[in-house]
Amino acid sequence: MSRRRLLLAALLLVSIAAFFALDLGQYFNLEFFRGKQAAIEEFKRANPLAASFFFFGIYIAVTSLSLPFAAVMSLAVGAIFGLLWGTLIVSFASSIGATLAFLSSRFLFREAVRNRFGNRLRAIDAGLEKEGAFYLFALRLLPPFPYVVVNLLMGLTPVKTRTFYWVSQIGMLPATIVYVNAGTQLATLKSISGILSPALIGSLVLLGVFPLVARYVVESVKARRRLAKWPKPAKFERNLVVIGAGSAGLVTAYIAAAVKARVTLVEKHRMGGDCLNTGCVPSKALIKSARLVAQAKRAREFGFKSMQVEFDFADVMERVQRVVRTVEPHDSVERYTQLGVECLQGEAKITSPWTVHVKTAAGVRTLTTRAIVIAAGARPFVPPIPGLAEIGCLTSDTVWNLRALPPRLVVLGGGPVGCELAQCFVRFGSRVTQVEMLPRILIREDAEISEMVARQFREERIDVRADHKAVRVLREGGQKLLLCEHGGKQVPIPFDELLCALGRVANTEGYGLEELGIELTKTRTVETDETLQTLYPNIYACGDVAGPYQFTHTASHQAWYAAVNALFGGVKKFRADYSVIPWATFTDPEVARVGLNETEAKEKNVAYDVTSYPLEDLDRAIADGETTGVVKVLTVPGRDRILGATIAGEHAADLIVEFITAMKHGIGLNKILGTIHIYPTLAEANKYAAGNWKRAHAPQGLLRWAERFHAWRRG
Repeated sequence: MSRRRLLLAALLLVSIAAFFALDLGQYFNLEFFRGKQAAIEEFKRANPLAASFFFFGIYIAVTSLSLPFAAVMSLAVGAIFGLLWGTLIVSFASSIGATLAFLSSRFLFREAVRNRFGNRLRAIDAGLEKEGAFYLFALRLLPPFPYVVVNLLMGLTPVKTRTFYWVSQIGMLPATIVYVNAGTQLATLKSISGILSPALIGSLVLLGVFPLVARYVVESVKARRRLAKWPKPAKFERNLVVIGAGSAGLVTAYIAAAVKARVTLVEKHRMGGDCLNTGCVPSKALIKSARLVAQAKRAREFGFKSMQVEFDFADVMERVQRVVRTVEPHDSVERYTQLGVECLQGEAKITSPWTVHVKTAAGVRTLTTRAIVIAAGARPFVPPIPGLAEIGCLTSDTVWNLRALPPRLVVLGGGPVGCELAQCFVRFGSRVTQVEMLPRILIREDAEISEMVARQFREERIDVRADHKAVRVLREGGQKLLLCEHGGKQVPIPFDELLCALGRVANTEGYGLEELGIELTKTRTVETDETLQTLYPNIYACGDVAGPYQFTHTASHQAWYAAVNALFGGVKKFRADYSVIPWATFTDPEVARVGLNETEAKEKNVAYDVTSYPLEDLDRAIADGETTGVVKVLTVPGRDRILGATIAGEHAADLIVEFITAMKHGIGLNKILGTIHIYPTLAEANKYAAGNWKRAHAPQGLLRWAERFHAWRRG
């Protein structure tokens, strides 16, 4: 804690301690004010302005210190100054005092709370940033919810100070009037509880609940008005129609069928979507084949004189397709039909919130449905670089059509897909140049992690061109060239094939969003709320088309929320949980991460401790010859609670699961350290990282006493 925080905390503690030590509380009860009422009123008549400022200042002091005497003060002010002037004094004094308490809480506790619970507070912060004033107003209208607690808790949130003040000023006014008015009858009051009759408490509670109910009603009315534009069928053939049979759509349909809903799944291309056909499955199959080639080149390292691998690139790509065909039955029409899902191949178009037209080979069908889930996925982004459209390029969708190895390959993009494919092709024998506009590849990872991968790339003779901006593609002298800007100069890079790996853009066109007025976000994904609901209460979106993450596992995760909310949202809705999202890049070395890394922690101003364990010290890594890598864990300062973990090295995506589980269920490094890990395994690296944390946070004072104790025992 900084000196300023310590000084303020000490000042507040001394003030509160002095208040109770001097027994000043005796002056803040009904008996005291009743006994001194005549004298105080005489002072007020003689010095009206001074009396007003005196009570105004005392009220601010009481509320800013969060002392439990504000109600008595309101009664006293009402008795002395009357309803109108008393309400004015209490209203402004209470709001100013509450704001001071709010600021004190923010200054003293916010950083520590956010360091400890930052990940869990993200969803709350997002909601409060959007509708913080509304929820604060509702809380202010609820007398049973202590105002002191509201002041302190709101100080920990991103609610702006001016918003807190004006909402408090308005929200506390009804209760202020009740208390000040009761104060005008101070002589007849026996206790504060006598002010609030059950009927009055009920009225105030209803007043507080009213904004929440009103909001729900307004949203319901808006939703009904949106739906009212479209004719509603008298009867529905289905409970749910799912558009898109990728990971998100398949899981949505599976869940709907499992709970015995009648569900139709529409896919215009191939079941399984990008993950099965052009993404995760084929890329990992290619990576495996490429790794075998790379390991053969390390024969002497493993005790062999030589090891030759002869291959035809066409055979390798055919093997990739065999893997796809082997996995294909998991996502097939036959399997999902057996599960109870009606599968249609065709182009879907939402024609109303209740109807979907499907254009199939047999004609057009109109499906009526209670709810719709959009899971239309995404496609590779191809930038509008001059000349690129004319010369053409490969993408992560079309690269699988190659049967001849490109002699010279330019990979445009330094993200996960670009890095994985660049390493694969260089291992098969292509001369690969990787072009990245940003200062380094894998920009979302910490600098030393991306450098670890870049160093391996350079060793494998990938020409990594970071800080190069692609500006033009042309054909010159019989060869294809990519022109890049670097250091104020134009750099030509010759190539035979160019692979665009610059991310993906959501599929939002062609199936009725425009006609229904369903809005898109700034990143061109479908606009949804926390429950994945769109503009219409019965239309949901999930997966790549909805964002914010474009991973197969997050698409499946979102699908549960979309399916359950679409089918049972009238009873209970669930907010999608993004608190623990992991991902991996399957390069060599592999990189996996969950939660914060140092780069993000610094960007978000989150305090942290960092602990690392290099794989070069791990017995199993030494035995396997895979010592490149590190386990890196961020924790709350001085505590073992995990903020995030990054693992680079062999099987990093498998090893990270221990930290994913720990973060999800609140398990700290102490418990990981106390868990038996099999020897010799790579998983021991996680335990040793926890051990490094323990040594760095050992209680040195206690150890010195232990040393003295053992010396005494030796005599």
